[in-house]
Amino acid sequence: MLTRKQHELLLFIQQRLEDSGISPSFEEMKEALDLKSKSGVHRLISALEERGFIRRLPNRARALEVIRQPDDVTGTAKPKSAPSRPDNVVEFKRPAPQPGASSDVIEIPLHGRIAAGVPIEALEDSQMLPVPAALLGSGEHYALEVSGDSMIEAGIFDGDYALVRRTDTARDGEIIVALVRGEEATLKYLRRVNGMVRLDPANASYEAQTYDPSEVQVQGRLAGLLRRYH
Repeated sequence: MLTRKQHELLLFIQQRLEDSGISPSFEEMKEALDLKSKSGVHRLISALEERGFIRRLPNRARALEVIRQPDDVTGTAKPKSAPSRPDNVVEFKRPAPQPGASSDVIEIPLHGRIAAGVPIEALEDSQMLPVPAALLGSGEHYALEVSGDSMIEAGIFDGDYALVRRTDTARDGEIIVALVRGEEATLKYLRRVNGMVRLDPANASYEAQTYDPSEVQVQGRLAGLLRRYH
């Protein structure tokens, strides 16, 4: 059995898929169910997913698929000879086909600002950034807004969005997101010199930063950039 809110959300998702072929956004689900925050939507989605009623399609924007409906929603437990359908039973149709991969826009987490100069704290939040799928390869990705100009010679400017493939390993010469001393994140070239980790800028006005390996954790490799023009 589903709770009333779970039932309402399942119905809302199914109807939106039927109408447009695209599942609703978390903001739309929040408003439709009159919830105070998106965290409530996340809990309902997780509950429906755990119970096997929906599933999330990986690397797709707003991609939810209804894979099962409860008997008390669809009326599947009703005898075939029943003369009529009760008022509280809703009949679902098969969801419309999802858009093809060639036209996908992927929503990835946007985790605040990252320094392209002196390291600053990488802020965590719940925003999502829509990104053309063609800009990303395989794997899990997230985005960080660039703050500073220490990577301008690599074509990375203040206000750009760094698209980062999540990983904890990287080769020398790659541009990485480095978490320094467990507190601050920065975007730099990775170099390993004489047993130390050096984070190199791409701006002659800045100096390289050298740390003990235990002080630096690789949190991702740069996969692409997204720039907005004003």
